[in-house]
Amino acid sequence: MQWALAAVFLVLASVLVLALQPWRTGEVYATGVGEHRVVMLQDGSRMSLNTATKVRASLTLSERLVVVESGEALFEVAKDASRPFLVTAGGTEVKATGTAFLVRLQPSMQEVSTSLEVTLIEGQVVLRPQAGRVAAAAGAGPVVMTAGERVRVDGAMAASRISKVRVDRPGLGRAVAWTRGQASFDDVTLNEAVAEMNRYSSKPIVIVDSDRLKALRVSGLFRTGDSTSFARAVAALHGLDVREHSDRLELAPR
Repeated sequence: MQWALAAVFLVLASVLVLALQPWRTGEVYATGVGEHRVVMLQDGSRMSLNTATKVRASLTLSERLVVVESGEALFEVAKDASRPFLVTAGGTEVKATGTAFLVRLQPSMQEVSTSLEVTLIEGQVVLRPQAGRVAAAAGAGPVVMTAGERVRVDGAMAASRISKVRVDRPGLGRAVAWTRGQASFDDVTLNEAVAEMNRYSSKPIVIVDSDRLKALRVSGLFRTGDSTSFARAVAALHGLDVREHSDRLELAPR
């Protein structure tokens, strides 16, 4: 009888320990340059990771937390009103319950004007400074997004920068083109287009010797990872030369 009671207590204790533990703590998911990956979380949420992306996911009984350390991810969140889905990136927190949105964290070394972009595909999310970054008394209010909007944040979302958050509507088809292996440009500078194409290739495109070249405009749909075809198409359009080297492609004036 004593052995039977001991066994029952052992089973109950094991169940209690499992119930109190996170479902999955600190799982790291990453992609290499040019790689895409789809991850299904235990709650039914889906993460699509773009090139050179690293995220850390932790699901507990009270919340679902993902930290974007680098790169870009599309989150399709399973509905669960009792457990918010929180994504933190670059000092900013994105809160959702059941929705779809993109988070893109830009490396500071790139020649880009923003470090964080959040694009809402459907539903609603709230952006706010990451817990502990600023005091509530400092006046940093949340930013409530609606479907189709993109919010750009320069650096960490601090109280002094809330008023400088920029909102636009980029076109959702272009925003998620990378999930189909494409890069879509609509009248962007050559500098911006090259920076985007370089994310998908270990052999970068370099614009040689001219600020004028960087300011040229580019539109079109290109295959990610195919830097050579992109460079040749741009060169044909603008009358440039393509110089192929073992470690890079150069776009240069003729």
